[in-house]
Amino acid sequence: PSTPTLFFLLVSTALVITGFGCATSSKNDAASSGTGSEFSDAGATAGGDLSSAEAPKGWTDPGMVHFAFDRAEITEADAPVLKDVANQVNDLGIKIVISGYTDDRGTEEYNLALGERRAAAARSYLVNLGVPADQMTIVSYGELRPLQRGNNEEAWAMNRRAQFAPLQ
Repeated sequence: PSTPTLFFLLVSTALVITGFGCATSSKNDAASSGTGSEFSDAGATAGGDLSSAEAPKGWTDPGMVHFAFDRAEITEADAPVLKDVANQVNDLGIKIVISGYTDDRGTEEYNLALGERRAAAARSYLVNLGVPADQMTIVSYGELRPLQRGNNEEAWAMNRRAQFAPLQ
């Protein structure tokens, strides 16, 4: 393509990505396994994005769970965080959003799908702990909201996570 056409395509793509976001979200109830997604992050926040004034009384940030490269399995090391989430959701009677993230390796589409699998794995674990599925919504941000920037194992490991936040 000509230089002006290529420039237009690049600018248009950048505007779409930055203007509309690329998160996938899925609301699930007990009758749905939740593989649907929509390209909007409206109403959903990444864990840690809420100020204490916006969080429900009694909610404390439980932390996050981390995942191995290209994996979406919950490990025993994550059990204390997930038990804390389950206790808070059940005790406070609140709804939460579980956000799944990846490192920046892989395509954007693959990372959005992997982030969704990670959030779904955390939701499944919480259901097994007695949290009603209809009190949880999952969203994937893939590689779009890194905790730590960098091209090294430390940064990648920090970014492969699921986080929890109350829905308002």
